[in-house]
Amino acid sequence: MKIFHAAAFVKVIDMKKTYSAGILLLAAALLAGIALIQEQGSEMKRYETTFFDSFDTVTVITGYAESQKEFEEQAGKLQEKLRYYHELFDIYHSYDGINNVKTINDAAGKEPVKVNQELINMLKLGLDMYQKTEGKINIAYGSVLSLWHEYRERGLAEPEHAKLPPEDLLDERRQHTDISGLIINEEASTVFLEDGEMSLDVGSIGKGYAVQRLAEYAQEAGMDHLLFSVGGNVCAVGSKPDGTPWRVGIENPDLESDKSYVGTAELSGTSIVTSGDYQRFYVVNGKRYCHIIDPDTGMPPENFPLVSVLTEDSGLADAWSTALFNMEFEKGLALVESVPEVEALWIMEDGEIRCSGGFEFHEEK
Repeated sequence: MKIFHAAAFVKVIDMKKTYSAGILLLAAALLAGIALIQEQGSEMKRYETTFFDSFDTVTVITGYAESQKEFEEQAGKLQEKLRYYHELFDIYHSYDGINNVKTINDAAGKEPVKVNQELINMLKLGLDMYQKTEGKINIAYGSVLSLWHEYRERGLAEPEHAKLPPEDLLDERRQHTDISGLIINEEASTVFLEDGEMSLDVGSIGKGYAVQRLAEYAQEAGMDHLLFSVGGNVCAVGSKPDGTPWRVGIENPDLESDKSYVGTAELSGTSIVTSGDYQRFYVVNGKRYCHIIDPDTGMPPENFPLVSVLTEDSGLADAWSTALFNMEFEKGLALVESVPEVEALWIMEDGEIRCSGGFEFHEEK
């Protein structure tokens, strides 16, 4: 058995050829957080493609097809579909002919924005998860997240001048995060932010929702043996052609360890999404501050370095992984155990691995 690590510089080995992954996959080490464990395929050949044009992350599509041409045609359609969702959920850029999340934010406090049903469905998922996680997912938290983004980018560009956002400014921004001010009118297909200082940030659910819709599109198109890795979101469309599950490795959050992953889980028609503090962060006065912000405090949580969520729906897995990362372990475990078909794994500060009752995990020895 050989290893394909979607987040590192490695080699993929089959029976005939050796492919050097090269420097492009080195960038994925900061983004993916997942190792894909490669075994021998079946009569169909195994192919892979990598692209970087969606959700500011690395996307790897692995699949089986009868020919490279067939796989490339399938991958091209999937890439185009993922790019569509990237543009629809983008908070930074406008696109011709699309009313996206940025359009909604730009019209905050002014007027409702007519949007398509896909965008409404994604926002409804955000509202639903806000209730189910007791506010630990808040897609109306954009005013605070944008402030952290500004200070993080400045700190990364000039580490010697890195600073935290001022507490009084954080408190002021938090006054504009009341999700009840997000008004969705499905009959009119409009979205309106009542507070002119409010903004949406769908980073906790948007990518996962897009990956789930991508999987559904692939199934409808008869693509039965695929694995998507979009940053820390991994989704399996079916199993391998021989009926065996895909095996994925959960990355080791200890950046000083010589072990790249701590163990494996199996996917077949399911998704696993990881949230952690070891990929996107900056350092202020010797302390690391990650990009995930707890809506209750306005600060990055310090509960544990990693949580992975396993479930059938990638959008739910994305939301739950962020929510659980913002919760203390005991509360998160109790919540997961109360939700059917959602399982989770935590890696604690001391490296201890804890799992919910139904999470089947094979630890690396």
